Amino acid sequence: MNSKLTLGSLFDGIGGFMLAARKAGIQPVWSSEIEPFPIRVTEKRFPDVIQLGDVHTIHGGEIPSVDIITFGSPCQNLSVAGKRAGLDGQQSSLFFEAVRIITEMRNSTNGQYPRWAVWENVPGALSSNDGRDFQTVLRCLCQIKDGAADVPLPEGGKWLHAGEIVGDGYSVAWRILDASKGWGVAQRRKRIFAVLDLGGAGAGPVLFESEGLSGFAPSGGEAGEGGAAGAEGRAGAAGFCTEHSANSRSIGYGEEESPTLRAGVVPGVAIEYNPSDARIKIKEDGICQTLCARAGTGGNNVPLVGSPVVYGICSDQSHAMLSDNPHSGIYEAETSRTLDCNGGSPICAQGGMAVVEPRTVAMNVGFFNAGEELSPPILARDYKDPPVVHTETEYLVRRLTPLECCRLQGYPDDWCADLGDENPSEEEIDRWERIFAAWDPIQGKRKTKTRNQIIKWLRHPNTDAAEYKAYGNSVAVPCVFFVLAGIVWVAGKESKSEALLELDKE
Repeated sequence: MNSKLTLGSLFDGIGGFMLAARKAGIQPVWSSEIEPFPIRVTEKRFPDVIQLGDVHTIHGGEIPSVDIITFGSPCQNLSVAGKRAGLDGQQSSLFFEAVRIITEMRNSTNGQYPRWAVWENVPGALSSNDGRDFQTVLRCLCQIKDGAADVPLPEGGKWLHAGEIVGDGYSVAWRILDASKGWGVAQRRKRIFAVLDLGGAGAGPVLFESEGLSGFAPSGGEAGEGGAAGAEGRAGAAGFCTEHSANSRSIGYGEEESPTLRAGVVPGVAIEYNPSDARIKIKEDGICQTLCARAGTGGNNVPLVGSPVVYGICSDQSHAMLSDNPHSGIYEAETSRTLDCNGGSPICAQGGMAVVEPRTVAMNVGFFNAGEELSPPILARDYKDPPVVHTETEYLVRRLTPLECCRLQGYPDDWCADLGDENPSEEEIDRWERIFAAWDPIQGKRKTKTRNQIIKWLRHPNTDAAEYKAYGNSVAVPCVFFVLAGIVWVAGKESKSEALLELDKE
């Protein structure tokens, strides 16, 4: 085994998997993405990484072999917020392209590479198509190593939130991680991670035994609750366990105590705002709602002042908003709702966030109407007859800024900033013409960008809308780091064991 593990990232987005890999001591080698703005981000942040483009054009046996392949395949057809078309949907069916690429690489390297695969998706994958979609996911992962493997469907089609399958020379484990539960991210973002170990029984230890040992130390020791169930199939003994068994496997977490947002040392508070409903209710857990790719279609980068308050606003078709209770649907929040690509619009599936900031205004009694922001002019006679002025607090409402979304996903500040190129070469312009020619039709555009438009875009690719979408579509980096650090930890234990065996032989 190489001293440093290598990684390839499919459906890479803005490089969340590669950033986490680099933090875990893993070397990113190649990336696959087709959307122009994320490609621009990753090539700026990882200039030595090979950009492979569309997964449909990739043959796993013709690209550099890597130890780990990660793929957060598009989840629109699996999310409970979508139409639940499942793996048959146009976006989520790309899962099978990832399986194909992994299989091709395995075949071309006599089963040596990749050793590991990591799949990330929304928790809705567990229930999509009455549980059969996740059954397909597990079966396909197992069949990369054992073509005859089968995975039984749990009774009632209800998969538990964590589990493990151990087969002959391979293993698969999955677990739902919430970014707000001890990961240093004040965003309520639940995602399922499935780890495939094609060389042994390491998948379970990666997800359930590595905490505090792999380089990631959770912030607390909150234990889960509940029991375990079992299932058997041709894939071998399949033991399904929930986070309820946290006492024995050390997979619990404490609540994240840090404020939702920070500007210097001033705590920030988020607000979900629904223009069709002005009710406000405070949420007490202090965690921002999940960032999604529809987050923040507008909003200015207003500094946090004093103690702003954030409110969560449920979507207009949610049970809370449709309730007869006039106080439901809006609540004070310290945890962001999930970021999506719709700018946090309250009419979208996951609602939105609104930040309320206090400001002090001066009012001159007798000269100005209440609410006026300016005191009257100071005159020479004022030392005898000063104006009567008192202050009152008003509140401004704004959306999360791109920088705040960046932090809520665990990225370094301004991860998507400084991407412009004032003098792109002709070769670069040609390359970006091909990228946009492939991307624009997917977006339903009849005409792609002209050469002059591409030059203008290359000079200033950053927009708030592009950054909101990019962060909303991305992963929570600390959660990915935990998974990849776990792989490094397991691989390191195996290397030490192998070294000890060699010494014994000598």
